[in-house]
Amino acid sequence: MTFNPLQERGIPLDRQIRNWRELNVTPIDPDHADPYTRCRIITMNGIEIEAIMFSHHFSRRCPDLEVRQKMAETRYVEAQQQKAVNWLLPGLNSVLETTIGYEQVAVDLTAWVARMEPDPYLKQAYQFGVLEDFDHLYRYANLYEMIEHRKAEKIVDQLTEVMPGRPTKMHHRHPIDNVRDHYDKDRAAPISKLHALTIMSAEQQTMNFYMNVGPTYMEPIARQLYQEIGLIEEEHVTHYESLVDPGETWWEQLLNHEYNECYLYHSFMETESDPKVKAIWELHLNMELEHLRIAADLFRRHDGRDPEQVVAPTLPQPVTFEPNKGYLRELIATQIDYTTLGTGYVQEAHERFQRFQEQIHDAVEPASERVIDENRARSGEEYRLETEGTHPLYSLRSH
Repeated sequence: MTFNPLQERGIPLDRQIRNWRELNVTPIDPDHADPYTRCRIITMNGIEIEAIMFSHHFSRRCPDLEVRQKMAETRYVEAQQQKAVNWLLPGLNSVLETTIGYEQVAVDLTAWVARMEPDPYLKQAYQFGVLEDFDHLYRYANLYEMIEHRKAEKIVDQLTEVMPGRPTKMHHRHPIDNVRDHYDKDRAAPISKLHALTIMSAEQQTMNFYMNVGPTYMEPIARQLYQEIGLIEEEHVTHYESLVDPGETWWEQLLNHEYNECYLYHSFMETESDPKVKAIWELHLNMELEHLRIAADLFRRHDGRDPEQVVAPTLPQPVTFEPNKGYLRELIATQIDYTTLGTGYVQEAHERFQRFQEQIHDAVEPASERVIDENRARSGEEYRLETEGTHPLYSLRSH
């Protein structure tokens, strides 16, 4: 059944404010919840944070008082939504357990987007990035075993494998090689715009999380690993945000943000296994339909176009969290030795890449390598979770 969010009526804005009792959501059970329920929660938290920050940045540049007031109204509701969503995560989880959940999101959400993306250049951007998040999951899983004496399979279940991807130490590139070509706003498929906005938001959330929680650890290896991967997440945000056409007007970006929230809440409402969480997705969808109506009216008034010229007339197929093991193994077998050069990709460690590697590492073994060695020394072997077959051998060729 098709669903056109531009034609649906949501909850009127003046009825969307919730009291403390309504915001006091029951967190999921960390021991029995579907791991993909946690992934959906983490994803929507990132989407809501991006919506809030985009609204703030837009308001700082908008001279129209009436528009700024309307955006303040919707932004307050978005902030309540973010609190309700993020507070679904259980307080019993350690920072590392939440981190592993973040990386499971990065792996399976980005892999799904890569599979569904119709534009070959954009697809390559997601394929490139997911092999790095895959390796981050492996590094954090070893840190988790080393300092909390637990195994990541407790968190990811058997849904996502934990094994090496593109080695984390190879992710450090010269900043100019993290900037991609952007899609053409007038030619790109509507789903391509939603994909770019979704993955950018998810990676931005991860970057913010790591830069804040990293120094809260006492263990030197944990502090150093968060610092290292936190810098790579900055590279990833640069990588993904550069895919978005900077020629989109503020009104067009606002429309895309609100449409994407409707798309994702509808997707997760359709696929959620937890009835209580599903009810929150449905409530938030009905709120976002009104936010989208407001954004569409502003778009018509200030941009002079119809929203149907920018967004899809019906929602695309639902975003789905599902195992991507075979797809990821294929990428590992064929793209493990990729790096970037300018806005493209190469399979050779070119001169600028090598110079930057020497500069950032300076003959010091990075934490991402040491965490594996130290866990192997303490636990007898490194931690992996391989559910089928054997892991392809890989190497990054140097010239």
